[in-house]
Amino acid sequence: MSTMMYERLWQAFLDTIAMVGASALIAFAAGIPLAVFLVLSASGGLIHAPRLHGILAAIINGFRATPFIVLLVALLPLTRWLTGTTIGVWAAVVPLSISATPFFARIAEVSLREVDGGLIEAAQAIGCRRWHIVRHVLLPEALPGIVGGFTITIVSMIGASAMAGAVGAGGLGDMAIRYGYQRFDTTVMAVVIAVLIAMVCLVQFAGDHVVRRLRAR
Repeated sequence: MSTMMYERLWQAFLDTIAMVGASALIAFAAGIPLAVFLVLSASGGLIHAPRLHGILAAIINGFRATPFIVLLVALLPLTRWLTGTTIGVWAAVVPLSISATPFFARIAEVSLREVDGGLIEAAQAIGCRRWHIVRHVLLPEALPGIVGGFTITIVSMIGASAMAGAVGAGGLGDMAIRYGYQRFDTTVMAVVIAVLIAMVCLVQFAGDHVVRRLRAR
């Protein structure tokens, strides 16, 4: 690979970091409230709103069932309205966030449901309000599982960001298609794949380390 190609690889790497980083922050900020509401509004929950729970669950399942590449194309009008364009790094943040949020919300929901019911009953017995139960019981107890689920979400987003390169989103996927596949350059393809694997391994290692630290407390 030439010096210019390495510069393009570095820029593509930074674009991928920007795409995944921004989308991950949005998915985390939106996914946690969704997961909490799903748990609280379920039958027997602290809010008990099964109708709203069913509607929200159906919407989340609908987004989760839609393949990312289909969602990417279907959201082009929304992407253009929000960002003013349908290509580039920040245009890819819209479908990545919308795809990752319900995925992470479901994982976080599972972690929240695994919290010992006795802890919630004890908190209710001493007069804790719902917000205090969520903040001081549910979230702290489920935090290791939530972090583990968020790690899985980021890993899946790295793969999705590479797929977004097929429609001009930029990043490593765009480089692999434009300079590797279309120009029949197997070296570029191999290097991009190696970088993606390294990113996934690093994220998984960091996530597992944080989870171990949280469980050791």
